[in-house]
Amino acid sequence: MTATAARPGSTGAGGRAERFARPVLLAFFLVAAADLAGLLAGAEAVHLVAKPLLMPLLAGYAALRGAPRLLVAALLFGWGGDVFLLADNDLAFLVGMGSFAVGHVCYLTLFGRGEGRGRAPAPLVTGGGYAVVLVVFLVLIWPDLPGDLRIPLTGYSLLLTAMAWRAGVFGPYAAAGGALFLLSDALIATGIAEWPQAPAPDFWVMLTYIAAQALLTLGVLTKHKTKRKPGE
Repeated sequence: MTATAARPGSTGAGGRAERFARPVLLAFFLVAAADLAGLLAGAEAVHLVAKPLLMPLLAGYAALRGAPRLLVAALLFGWGGDVFLLADNDLAFLVGMGSFAVGHVCYLTLFGRGEGRGRAPAPLVTGGGYAVVLVVFLVLIWPDLPGDLRIPLTGYSLLLTAMAWRAGVFGPYAAAGGALFLLSDALIATGIAEWPQAPAPDFWVMLTYIAAQALLTLGVLTKHKTKRKPGE
């Protein structure tokens, strides 16, 4: 065996996938930068083009790195949510929120399998903290939400909060990603409730969202073991 062949990932399908993964990740960061810059500049056309490209690129990177299928599925359902939320109507918003909800179910299933592989379960203290934050936020925002969105947003918030809490099973990167996802959607909810917003609110929503998905992906890839169960 030559020295080149002996290096892990230097040859074969795994090595080729690894070489493709880096350009895809670079493309993700470039598109993310373009999207955020477009939002700051008020260039809506840039956002309309860049946003739908983000999650397919991140999902492609994850797949090339041998990520669990549930992670790839979660990212692609996030892409579905991104696309529907570009439309400015209630039906598209609800469909997009539903797509994100399915993505959170994928994350929760993946995190549950992580606990079954010897990783420590998500701390109950952290879960209690998330529960308090969720209850306080819902109590404050409830009167300002449109009546037809109150129940769907509450159910979605419960699912998202559970995902954010359980993300810690895959380490600090995933835990930070879950928290940022919760923050990003909380910013969207305050916009729906017509609370006072920071300058360029869409920029902050996308910044926290992009960081959340990237950190969740990094956390899962960092902790994911080489030997995987079929279908994972």
